[in-house]
Amino acid sequence: MSRRALRRLRGEQRGQEPLGPDALQFVLLDDDDAEEEGPKQGLGGRRPGGAGKEGVRVNNRFELINIEDLEDDLVVNGEKSDCTLPDSVSSGNKGRAQRGNPETKQDGDVAKAGFPEQENGLEDIDRILERIEDSSGVSHPGPPPLNSRKHVLYVEHRHLNPDTELKRYFGARAVLGEQRPRQRQRVYPKCTWLTTPKSTWPRYSKPGLSMRLLESKKGLSFFAFEHNEEYQQAQHKFLVAVESMEPNNIVVLLQTSPYHVDSLLQLSDACRFQEDQEMARDLIERALYSMECAFHPLFNLTSGTCRLDYRRPENRSFYLALYKQMSFLEKRGCPRTALEYCKLILSLEPDEDPLCMLLLVDHLALRARNYEYLIRLFQEWEAHRNLSQLPNFAFSVPLAYFLMSQQTDLPEHELASARQQASLLIQQALTMFPGALMPLLEYCSVRPDATVSDHRFFGPDAEISQPPALSQLVSLYLGRSHFLWKEPAIMSWLEENVREVLQAVDAGDPAVEACENRRKVLYQRAPRNIHRHVILSEIKEAVAALPSDVTTQSVMGFDPLPPLDTIYSYVRPERLSPVSHGNTIALFFRSLLPNYTTEGERLEEGVAGGPNRNQGLNRLMLALRDMMANFHFNDLEVPREDNPEGEGDWD
Repeated sequence: MSRRALRRLRGEQRGQEPLGPDALQFVLLDDDDAEEEGPKQGLGGRRPGGAGKEGVRVNNRFELINIEDLEDDLVVNGEKSDCTLPDSVSSGNKGRAQRGNPETKQDGDVAKAGFPEQENGLEDIDRILERIEDSSGVSHPGPPPLNSRKHVLYVEHRHLNPDTELKRYFGARAVLGEQRPRQRQRVYPKCTWLTTPKSTWPRYSKPGLSMRLLESKKGLSFFAFEHNEEYQQAQHKFLVAVESMEPNNIVVLLQTSPYHVDSLLQLSDACRFQEDQEMARDLIERALYSMECAFHPLFNLTSGTCRLDYRRPENRSFYLALYKQMSFLEKRGCPRTALEYCKLILSLEPDEDPLCMLLLVDHLALRARNYEYLIRLFQEWEAHRNLSQLPNFAFSVPLAYFLMSQQTDLPEHELASARQQASLLIQQALTMFPGALMPLLEYCSVRPDATVSDHRFFGPDAEISQPPALSQLVSLYLGRSHFLWKEPAIMSWLEENVREVLQAVDAGDPAVEACENRRKVLYQRAPRNIHRHVILSEIKEAVAALPSDVTTQSVMGFDPLPPLDTIYSYVRPERLSPVSHGNTIALFFRSLLPNYTTEGERLEEGVAGGPNRNQGLNRLMLALRDMMANFHFNDLEVPREDNPEGEGDWD
């Protein structure tokens, strides 16, 4: 026990020792005792020693604040003990009670209550502390129970902050050195987990975005974002600005609605295409801050039991903002933080997995060297999700086992078991996906042996004969994770298992034929969420393998490949179609200037030039004047004839 607690229980204060035996002492009496013995009190509220009922003596009047709590704890069989805390609270009261208070000496209930006054002083204080802790509900430290294992999609708050990971790499002084002075000037009172508000952002005011609880069943809570009327108007203006194909119109909209989420997402893509990565990341963080401020009080990011339906357009912005933030964190060199964001996206709708985060979680776990989590996810979800049928899990899980077997801080039997499991799983992966070996070796700049490259199982026919959907999955995995296989130790281990698979193929193992039949049945066509993931990943090899019916669609950055069964909470108002008007001159002017409107048309607000009906016509007239001023008519040079009258011979 610390000396500070010891002094507090004895009533001692540092530098405030009593001046004398009875100096600066106050008596705490019950109300009844105060009424009865009020006339008997002396100067300063002191009672004569040994006269009447003993009160609580304290040296510091501020000790009176905590005396009532301590008195409530010292109860024996429903009644207060006769030792009313003079032995434990008052400074030196124990000795004074023994010398000048015969009543306390003769009281036998003190020993019965477990407070011996002479021999076990320190034990008395420990017992008092134990009683205080028991009454306040403070639990003693110890190992957690076995059934308290966290959910596989549980998100840790501290890992959502990239500074936590950067501090581990570079130290707290290097990461927070420039941020500490700024934090003193912060004016954002709301505490957020996903982002840290910046002083350069516009002042936050509620943009009309909120969240409501739809229902709770089977331990899950279903939420949905909502747009009020003001936010809906901003959303309509945003759609008009997107159709204009002019990023400046989105900038104009953000000047009036600085926290409109879809505008921030779309403008972030425009900045990223222009190589302005810092601005693109800042816009994504602002979008996340806007949505986190709209969270429902019961919405918990870390529990893994809160759901958001991707079919609702209002919820998709949160998915996409999290995904883009995760991509920025991975490029920034924070794979551990990116893994937490990936788990968060997957926990919002794990059954449907609208962004197909299962194609990415293995890559982030390997980059973060969190091999145990990847193995646990595979073991718990393999039975009902068939993760081994995805090429990324088929190759990443044995790689995780192998990397675990290379660690030196594990017992020898665990290392041997991990190495054995890694070899077994990689052989199954090579048997199921033989078309992935040669592209992997090509990515790693490794020339295979002739016995491997010329074999019919791993040769060119293996890559050509696999279904298009499987080729897309393999291209996605290799384009993203091929660099994880470049270590010489990994290549040697892979070579050993390739030879084992070739021996099984030559021996006519029935598992080879079973895997071939399974490939033909399972990978006929990739679902829509995989196509959506490929578009968001922007991996060239995987994008090139997309089917033509996907590549011919118009893909918007704020809503790529929306679900076919979308649930709309409000409908966009109809706009007057320019094609419906048969005025040929108006159509010609509109082709030159999309903002041009005739007198009977209503111009949508939110586009540059909005409310002014004549602005489009004025701009058109200026454009026509510039066009006419730039016209130059050059006279054609007519060849001069020596005989203009046409005289002469025909020869």
